[in-house]
Amino acid sequence: MRLGVLDVGSNTVHLLVVDAHPGARPLPAHSHKAELRLAELLDEGGAIAPGGIERLIATVADALQAAEDKGCEEVLPFATSAVREATNADAVLALIKAETGVDLQVLTGEEEARLTFLAARRWFGWSAGKLLLLDIGGGSLEIAYGIDEEPDAAVSLPLGAGRLTAGWLPGDPAEAADVKALRRHVRAQIARTVGEFTRFGKPDHVVATSKTFKQLARIAGAPGSSEGLYVQRDLTRKSLEEWVPKLAAMTARERAGLPGVSEGRAPQLLAGALVAEGAMDLFGVDDLEICPWALREGVILRRLDHLPPE
Repeated sequence: MRLGVLDVGSNTVHLLVVDAHPGARPLPAHSHKAELRLAELLDEGGAIAPGGIERLIATVADALQAAEDKGCEEVLPFATSAVREATNADAVLALIKAETGVDLQVLTGEEEARLTFLAARRWFGWSAGKLLLLDIGGGSLEIAYGIDEEPDAAVSLPLGAGRLTAGWLPGDPAEAADVKALRRHVRAQIARTVGEFTRFGKPDHVVATSKTFKQLARIAGAPGSSEGLYVQRDLTRKSLEEWVPKLAAMTARERAGLPGVSEGRAPQLLAGALVAEGAMDLFGVDDLEICPWALREGVILRRLDHLPPE
């Protein structure tokens, strides 16, 4: 069957269309993406502003039309931290349903971590052993650990690259004092959770998902997207530690000139790098591997698990 998964995230609204059936890997057929930056459309009270709601409804409607055009039999719509934490989330969800017919399911942070972990486990397989997963989104950082498809531990922290950039790094380039304060904040937040994971022992394989990690790996020398989906891409803590001060000294426009860095994501890259560096350091990770599959694929895989066999 042809499935669509509609991801309303903190940075983008992304429709991924795949051809899938139980027991087989989902094959991407179409991608429809719009940069909405929902996390930046909140008012001072934490509500999504009226203009932001209008843009969100229009973007969801466009994605739904794209799903119809591509012949999707079913669309799996979900939202993450930006909608989850908006003070007017219930009203926004009701308006989206009334205007578009889409019943947007809001995932908890732990659900995000667990579904992303499922995708990574399916990608790397059982031979990968105990997995530690790191995922930096626009609004949150997800961490999960386990040996099965369900992780033994999964947490979500409010350390997304977009959220931290908006709240801690107003300058362009960032002020040194702001970078130092954000680094301290990030590490204090992550350090509170380390004990929940280290009691399970050392992971056999550390993996990371998300656009932030992919871009950090790319600027550190990993192969570009033109090399294909199955080329191994790694990120070492040593190279990340070398890049953080370089990124801090750059403007967003200068970062956008780096290989693999998009103009829209460039302003967030420094905050994302500080989170990645802090997580790798505090968890004692020297190197990790980039996983091509993430939350959207996890949602699809979970849906396929509940389909009857053909």
